[in-house]
Amino acid sequence: MDVLTVSDASRLCGVSLKTITNWIEQGHIKAHKTVGGHRRILREDLYRFMKEHGIPLPQGEKDKGRKKILIVDDDKIIVQTLVLAFEEDEHGYEVISSADGFEAGMQVEHFKPDIVILDIMMPDINGYEVCKRIKSNPETQHTKVIVLSAYLEEESFRKMKAFGADACFSKPLPLSDLKKEVAKLLGI
Repeated sequence: MDVLTVSDASRLCGVSLKTITNWIEQGHIKAHKTVGGHRRILREDLYRFMKEHGIPLPQGEKDKGRKKILIVDDDKIIVQTLVLAFEEDEHGYEVISSADGFEAGMQVEHFKPDIVILDIMMPDINGYEVCKRIKSNPETQHTKVIVLSAYLEEESFRKMKAFGADACFSKPLPLSDLKKEVAKLLGI
């Protein structure tokens, strides 16, 4: 979690310390107080505020607040559809994809996604194993996992939940429903 001081926020927004303090007191920017009474702001909360109010992000800061999505499916049409839908989403996600479980494991390590949209039936390493590995690794266990599969009967659902999946849906799922679930799990 990246935490900013009021001074950091004023520099990023290009306004005075008093202006940031006023915005916090008016409830426009979420902030908390330390034991010593100093205000602290989560970077993602400040970036959300800046985006909502048309305040440009400084160069080099534009990608820091973006949520990352990894789409894992061996169906190229589904992958292309989901990648395009999330890249064009109003939340400005950073999106990559993997065609199999092995590649997904490598992408999770390097890309460090906030959420993985995962198919169950894939060549080599299946979705059960991918989910299990993500959730059992202390470095990635907080990554959200949405299972999206054509083969999701009750037993598969229970198994994926046991491995740590945060949500499970049968294909086809309307894009609008999937987008709502992603935003909900990411808290945006």
